[in-house]
Amino acid sequence: MLFLLPMAKAASTSPQAQKHRGKARKEGIIAEFSDKVGRSKAMVFTNYQGLTHHQLEGLKRAAKKADADFVVTKNTLLLRSLKDVTLSDEDKKNFEQPTATLFAYSDVVLPLKNLAKTIKDLKLPIIKFGVLDGKVLSKDQVEKLATLPSLDVLRAQLLGQMKGPIQGLHRSLSWNLQKFVMTLKAIEAQKGN
Repeated sequence: MLFLLPMAKAASTSPQAQKHRGKARKEGIIAEFSDKVGRSKAMVFTNYQGLTHHQLEGLKRAAKKADADFVVTKNTLLLRSLKDVTLSDEDKKNFEQPTATLFAYSDVVLPLKNLAKTIKDLKLPIIKFGVLDGKVLSKDQVEKLATLPSLDVLRAQLLGQMKGPIQGLHRSLSWNLQKFVMTLKAIEAQKGN
């Protein structure tokens, strides 16, 4: 015996429901990227074509360790999230090819050093341009920024520079005190004889 049951139409399979769901997902992605843009001190836009999935994941892990994010997304969604950043038409043309973005949140140089190391090893990804504190940087400027010492190294150098004069003052004061004690002992020895 065969029973046929009427099939209920699923509301979620209608084209309108799928379109609404896709639009909501895209708006969520734009909001997430807008948050990343707002939190980041620097952004570097790269063409990631030619990188394998494994290499992309390696870049993402290295970025996470340096308090940064390396993210691949659609150019149209990325451009919508960059509405607060002033980009020239020339810069916007860079978004015609696939783009991955490096968002640096605390130390700007360390994530760039990791990216530069990957570029040196693999010859990929290709840097398009960058944004630092709202100012657009060329590819060459981004590469120069990657050669700077990291924030921790700069702090250590500054501390060393500050510590040097204090040590010199300590040495000269100690020397004068030693000289004074030696003079007193010499006077004591003279009077004792």
